[in-house]
Amino acid sequence: MTKKVLMVLTNHDQFNDGTPTGLWLEEAAAPYKIFEKNNIAVDFASVKGGAISLDPNSVANNETQTYADVVKKLGDSLKLKDVVFENYDGVFIPGGHGTMYDLPNDPDLQNILAFYKEDDRAIGAVCHGPSAFVGAKLKDGKYLIDGVKLTGFTNAEESAMKLEDKVPFALQTELEKQGARFVVGKDFTSHVVTDHKFVTGQNPQSSEEVAEAFVKVL
Repeated sequence: MTKKVLMVLTNHDQFNDGTPTGLWLEEAAAPYKIFEKNNIAVDFASVKGGAISLDPNSVANNETQTYADVVKKLGDSLKLKDVVFENYDGVFIPGGHGTMYDLPNDPDLQNILAFYKEDDRAIGAVCHGPSAFVGAKLKDGKYLIDGVKLTGFTNAEESAMKLEDKVPFALQTELEKQGARFVVGKDFTSHVVTDHKFVTGQNPQSSEEVAEAFVKVL
């Protein structure tokens, strides 16, 4: 039977100072292609539903042409609260700085993540995608990621991009505060961490490797 994955994306399109941001296209498109190649069905969802804004920096080199079929699908995502999430074998969360604004503390997404962890289903994320884990708790009140070995965009990488003062919080710091065993790889080099059914990638360079690891977990 074909496996199904719910890919949860950001709707948020700017930093607080108005600088455009959104989804980092490669982090959704490269995994989508790998899932497709492995006969895994993918549905796109977001908090508000509808069209997904792309970070302009992620499409500066003709990526919209490279991933034209994926970009077309990103024009109409499902609304997260309308999704029957029990029908999916795993959830995968790409990054982009937009995720730092609308995915943390979203009750519908937190409900999905808690269900998936307690039901032993696959949870994947890359770069800023793990911001979705921030604030998420299980039925027993423990943080979703307490004791989980994972990675994500590091404080060092945020500083290297000179964006540490523009983001609403430091992702690595916040995940560590909630009990995550955060594993740091080399800056801007593919680095993937798998801990049971949790699969995370550090940065855009990890997009393909994290998707391949997620397929294995599925």
